[in-house]
Amino acid sequence: MEKYEELTLDYYNKNTDAFIQSTKNAMMMKMHSTFAKMLPEGGKILDLGCGSGRDSRAFIKRGFDVTAIDGSEEVCKRAAKYIGKPVRCMLFSELDYEKEFDGVWACAALLHVPKDKMRDIVKRIKRSMKGGGAIFVSVMYGDFEGDRRSKYYSDYEEEELRNIFVEEGFRDLETFVTEDLRAGREGDKWLNLLGRCDG
Repeated sequence: MEKYEELTLDYYNKNTDAFIQSTKNAMMMKMHSTFAKMLPEGGKILDLGCGSGRDSRAFIKRGFDVTAIDGSEEVCKRAAKYIGKPVRCMLFSELDYEKEFDGVWACAALLHVPKDKMRDIVKRIKRSMKGGGAIFVSVMYGDFEGDRRSKYYSDYEEEELRNIFVEEGFRDLETFVTEDLRAGREGDKWLNLLGRCDG
């Protein structure tokens, strides 16, 4: 495990309750609906960095077959109870699926990946997807990279994030900036990306 992973996972393992309490009720229904329309009925979704299980649970209720993963052992335990099925504890750098998913949902997950590691992770994500599969990604908007709030962060602006996904074989990309939905974090901005993988 690399230093940035140790830093971030140590935070989530030690602050599981506070993290889940602050995120599980964020109102994501509109984005869930947008993403769901890009998928076949009952399709397979990889929830990458599932956190509390909020989004996995929402997609399961919509009839999708969800595989949830997270790097924090403590978060995985809590999320598994919340969604009623096992959550696989693994790092993004360990992704080992091939052409399995109709969609990958990466909400507030890839923001913890250093920029020099991002392309490798995006390659692994693409390898996990069926041709034409849908992707949703959200990261913090800006140009900061480094330790913040006891975790590692990589912020992005639209062109930088879009270029990575274009160059790694994604198309029909749409990016847009939104406000943070959590109480006390209204000043934070999120960069969101929707698209499809080639193939």
